[in-house]
Amino acid sequence: MKYRSEIDGLRAVAVLPVILFHAGFSLFSGGYVGVDIFFVISGYLITSILIGELEQGKFSILRFYERRARRILPALFTVMLACLPFAYLWMLPSQLKDFAQSVFAVIFFVSNILFWREDGYFAAAAELKPLLHTWSLAVEEQYYFLFPLFLLFAWRFGRNRVFWSVVAVSVASLLVAEWGWRNSPSANFYLAPSRAWEMLAGSICAFLTVGRSPRSSNVLSVTGLALIVFSVLHFDNNTPFPSVYTLAPVVGTSLIILFAARETLVARFLSATPLVGIGLISYSAYLWHQPLFAFARLRSIAKPDDLLMASLALLSLVLAWLSWRFIEQPFRKKNRPLLPTRTGLFAASGAVSAAFVIIAFSGHFSQGFDWRRAGTFTLGELDQRVAINRGLHSDCEGHFTDSENCFTSDNPKILLWGDSFAMHLAQGILASDPNLELQQHTKSACTPILGIAQITVGRTSDWAMDCIQFNNSVMNWLSQNEDVDLVVISSPFSGVLSGTLKTESGEVISGDSLDYVSEMLRATVDQIRLISDARVLIVSPTPTESNKFNLGQCAIRSVFFATDEDVCDFEMNPETRPYELLRNVSNSIPVYWLHDNICEGEVCHPIVDGVFIYRDGGHLSKEGSAYLGLKYNWIDSFYSMAL
Repeated sequence: MKYRSEIDGLRAVAVLPVILFHAGFSLFSGGYVGVDIFFVISGYLITSILIGELEQGKFSILRFYERRARRILPALFTVMLACLPFAYLWMLPSQLKDFAQSVFAVIFFVSNILFWREDGYFAAAAELKPLLHTWSLAVEEQYYFLFPLFLLFAWRFGRNRVFWSVVAVSVASLLVAEWGWRNSPSANFYLAPSRAWEMLAGSICAFLTVGRSPRSSNVLSVTGLALIVFSVLHFDNNTPFPSVYTLAPVVGTSLIILFAARETLVARFLSATPLVGIGLISYSAYLWHQPLFAFARLRSIAKPDDLLMASLALLSLVLAWLSWRFIEQPFRKKNRPLLPTRTGLFAASGAVSAAFVIIAFSGHFSQGFDWRRAGTFTLGELDQRVAINRGLHSDCEGHFTDSENCFTSDNPKILLWGDSFAMHLAQGILASDPNLELQQHTKSACTPILGIAQITVGRTSDWAMDCIQFNNSVMNWLSQNEDVDLVVISSPFSGVLSGTLKTESGEVISGDSLDYVSEMLRATVDQIRLISDARVLIVSPTPTESNKFNLGQCAIRSVFFATDEDVCDFEMNPETRPYELLRNVSNSIPVYWLHDNICEGEVCHPIVDGVFIYRDGGHLSKEGSAYLGLKYNWIDSFYSMAL
């Protein structure tokens, strides 16, 4: 296969936006599409090689996997090894246990499946996972486990039939992706069936170009580059992905591969020495950047500033050159490579993999080495102080239930209704009156407003209907429980204020929804008052730091790294949309403002008297909820305010 310098330049166009996106620079809000560009390039290059070998009768599965091992494993193992000491020193037990599991998953190229299974409302923050980016390697290797075997089997039927088979499977995979983002967005993002079409797009380019030079078209190649730039700058976390939107970077990359002949403007641009140089080290750059960013965030008390993240982005390129020069190249050079025999390469790879598996098992079964200490605390004790807070019990999460774990009396007097911001009030309510008769009905991210629910990335139309039905079930329960005399509602309301809404009738509503949601919230409270004699109170969400920094982790790290607890203090922002919503309805519905408990003036304290008030960026910890409920006598306050 003839070398094309513009393809290396295209790799640079792929990796730089990914790095800058993960560094947190908002200009590159769609930088994640760099992964999709890589998928297309990979499909093109590898399929081109395979077609050439098949046509010459030289194809060998073992040789193919040897090439993949030399290409992928040395740099990957090096980065994983470099992560180990920092993970041990800076990760809490729960984080280290998750990291150990990811090490195991990376070795067997199933980390995409692991991260899909870990994804969810209460999942650890993605930016704190050093090996999160390996999901894309797993997708590629799963694809390349099957694709060469398919070519080997199907080639006997003729190149033309194989080509159209590839096209058909590619279309089917795209349809899976389009269905997937609506029905199972997390699986859609991480799993190979909805990603295969991107690599197959590269394979289609290979079928169209093997044996001939790329065609020359300034118009089409510039269009391709424009599609990529548009995706990088205009897509964001709310863009369904992968989906038909992904056609922009995939088609853009394909147009460059097919039509950026050497004399075109795009080829000359991409063949510039700096871009080609970055392209050559792009694989190592991709490997290094996420661990650098993740460990910087893990080690920092506050959110790392832009200067630090930019410096780490530059450092990832420096480390990439070093690992390309001294690790990648020695294993791949044609004359006298390291571990020159296939047997030696596979044996060494197996031995190193086994060592990582042992390390992974150690981290998992030791519960993340939870006996490590920080001052007078074990890290396990610190970890538990910011454990997930589901209120009375985990049984109360996610669906309507009358589980005995979700009430403290057969004839509850108080109903706690809402999402996770209602859950975290349970300890405080009971701390203010341990003999209280309380019932919890909560569902994460499901706003306690009748007749509407949000549709966003991760919250599909079906999920919205489940939320609406859950809330209806709560109202039905309330109508049958006459002893309830107080309904406590809580939510940040951010989902219904920022996303597309679905109504109970199936109508989809988009645009500015503040007035509409205010009206629906009032109607919900009116319905409670209609079917019950219970009084109603809304508890506001907690004040949050403007950059949504993880205040719970900040509290732990102030102990972990022996700094003053006021390092986590922040200024509240009273002009958020949820606060505006609650001010809108406060003339008819009483609101208990939690910032009065947590803040002095404009300054809020995530740690008070040594108590960790927050467990993450917004939810109260179990100890924080109990502390506030007891100190401010929530139940007496709630009853005195409720109407």
